[in-house]
Amino acid sequence: MNQRVSNVEFVGYPGEFIPQPIPLVQAGVSAGFPSPADDYIDRALDLNELLVTNPPATFFVRVDGDSMIDAGIHHGDILSVDRSEEAFDGSIVIAMVNGEMTVKELSLYPELSLIAHNEKYPPIELKDHDEFEIFGRVKGLVRVFK
Repeated sequence: MNQRVSNVEFVGYPGEFIPQPIPLVQAGVSAGFPSPADDYIDRALDLNELLVTNPPATFFVRVDGDSMIDAGIHHGDILSVDRSEEAFDGSIVIAMVNGEMTVKELSLYPELSLIAHNEKYPPIELKDHDEFEIFGRVKGLVRVFK
């Protein structure tokens, strides 16, 4: 495999979760013209509720590359990955291909392949001789703005 795949860097396991509820504002935030802010808190939200469903099977990786940018996955993002959830056609997965970890969309039809979401990268068409393993299905991401 001569092409560079989007590498991912292992960040860690969630370990023991200590709930950290943060207020969730009921009203959405306008991305167009500003609207008056509502002072209503809907409920407390723990980000583990969104990113982790099975702590022992969850791990985090940091994205290194731009092959998934058109899917909204950017260089430096941290992905929440669940090893216990089955990957299906169209899932975003962390996979090992010939010794390199990558994040791609899983395509089962017409043939097994991994699809980048950046036109600069061709699909990785998996052949019988390729070493291939799905490490888990991506559940969500965290992006920190600087």
